[in-house]
Amino acid sequence: MTITIPLFPLNGVIFFPNSQLPLNIFEEKYLEMIDYSLSTNRLIGMIQSNDNKFYKVGCLGKITSFFETEDNRYVINLSGKNYFSINKELPKSKKFILANVKLIDEKKTIIKKNITKFDKDLLISKYKMYAENLNMNIDFKLIKKIDNESLIKFMAMSCPFSTSEKQMLIEIYDINELGNKIIGLFDFYSNTKANDTIN
Repeated sequence: MTITIPLFPLNGVIFFPNSQLPLNIFEEKYLEMIDYSLSTNRLIGMIQSNDNKFYKVGCLGKITSFFETEDNRYVINLSGKNYFSINKELPKSKKFILANVKLIDEKKTIIKKNITKFDKDLLISKYKMYAENLNMNIDFKLIKKIDNESLIKFMAMSCPFSTSEKQMLIEIYDINELGNKIIGLFDFYSNTKANDTIN
């Protein structure tokens, strides 16, 4: 299935189907983008870029709530719907970018809902080391209560990984593989920190 949607390029920001993304919109072209989305189907495509070129894969979000502030900003919430790939950008007729995109059929991807065998304790222990190295204030009592899938997606979205690393994560459709890849990133950064300390 292909649709036309506005694209919101925002490096370092990813989200996933069945996740939520709050956004504070203040630039004029993106305020116009929100007006367009609200007047049509409320859909927006979150995408990252590299060297001013869009990555191929992003996540489609639907505006589920919004309000306008006194200083003319929009505060919105996006609910993740589908992964998508860009077919082509449309000729520029507005301040923001419209693109024809193909929705990625999740039935054809390997999104595993049963992840009871995933080593959550290992993930949390690696996350704790990573957070301590970055002086992140994390409530680990709360973290332990989050279900595996939501926790993995939360870490992918919230950790300050690089743009390319974030893109790598959003293109992993298997939730088990996604969790293991995040563990690998935690190990990489912890080892880098250890080596910097030694040197």
